[in-house]
Amino acid sequence: MKKILLMVALVAMGCTIVSCSESKDETIVCPEPKTINLLPTTRQPIELTTEEQQFATDNNNFALNFLKTVNDADNSGKSFIYSPLSITYVLGMVNSAATGQTEQEIEQTLGFHQGGIQAINNYCKKLIDGLPKTDDKVTLNIANAIFVNKNLATLKPQYQQDMLQYYNAKAENLDFDSPTTLATINSWANNQTNGMIDKILDRIEGGAISYLLNAIYFKADWASKFDPKMTKTETFFGYAGNTQLPLMHQNVLIYYMKNDIFSAVSIPYGNGLWNMTVLLPNEGKTTNDVITSLAKSNFQKDVYFKMLSYEVDLKIPRFETTSDTDDLEGNLVGIMKKLGIKEAFDQNVSEIPNMCNEGNLYINKMRQKAAIKVNEEGSEAAAVTVAEMNFTTSLPEEKGKATFHADRPFVYLITEASTGVIMFVGSVR
Repeated sequence: MKKILLMVALVAMGCTIVSCSESKDETIVCPEPKTINLLPTTRQPIELTTEEQQFATDNNNFALNFLKTVNDADNSGKSFIYSPLSITYVLGMVNSAATGQTEQEIEQTLGFHQGGIQAINNYCKKLIDGLPKTDDKVTLNIANAIFVNKNLATLKPQYQQDMLQYYNAKAENLDFDSPTTLATINSWANNQTNGMIDKILDRIEGGAISYLLNAIYFKADWASKFDPKMTKTETFFGYAGNTQLPLMHQNVLIYYMKNDIFSAVSIPYGNGLWNMTVLLPNEGKTTNDVITSLAKSNFQKDVYFKMLSYEVDLKIPRFETTSDTDDLEGNLVGIMKKLGIKEAFDQNVSEIPNMCNEGNLYINKMRQKAAIKVNEEGSEAAAVTVAEMNFTTSLPEEKGKATFHADRPFVYLITEASTGVIMFVGSVR
């Protein structure tokens, strides 16, 4: 069977928060909490149909189940960052050529159920076209590409047309035997992520028919930036031991909630449609408890909509994280199998006949690299997903005050408010 190599390549993000702080040696008097002015005239929310709203909710469930599965598979104890949405786009492109049980498994796992290829493609197109326009203070690039081995295969005209129409993915025919092909694909990833993901492939796999790639690049300033003068080096009580980290600090009016497992704040970017939600385990709880709880919940209903406006004494570390699914037990293929996609990776049963003229395909490999940077100005993030295909052989009124000091391991999500879409998930440990 001809094979598809699927690789989810990179996520990079950065954010920073600064505020007034207190140490054992000195006390800094906090000013009045900052009021964040969000200008709706520069926001363009996305309007989803009822079916698309259900897609968004259930795809978020996939994102949180992915987060739990990755967390369970990561035995390093290190921080991580990934983009489930990048995986969704690449598998959406694969699904557009799939049939039978293979199609059903992809759609069910991603949260699209029996939505069908056309409805899923329409949904992906709406996000690809609409998300970059939601806030003119946020830079967002979503790009897709298909690189085809011109020595072995040609894309079916209908598939090529659909990829361009729904995913803005232009197909490029390359000589996979040429040493320049590897550089071409890696250069595409580098360019689409503003240099945050400079390499997605280590080599061109023998017999590879095509590479399907998605890249996401996100950069945004906090709606309320942190004053670097308020950043202090303090102890971070990590699972692998205590370390000294710069903790940014500010007193600000933002959304906050707390339950029996964690407390959470929603820190807005730009004009407020994009947010980083930081979830801090309560005393006696761990990030594993937080992630397990999220995987069983409806994020919008159980977390986001339960938040109220609080005056929050906020601390969060300045940090950088890089991740690679090849470092996980079972790598990304193993992760996706655990989540429910099995046939697409099996050359004996995979049903992906509608991509290439020369035969049926299966996914041979998947990978994602990720990185995030967090600082006083805001966040920068990027993700690249690549798939290799091979042939088969056959803010409301203020309610109260809260202290939120992220000086111990925590979980975070970057989301868009009008759709509720989760773009990035990660944990600082």
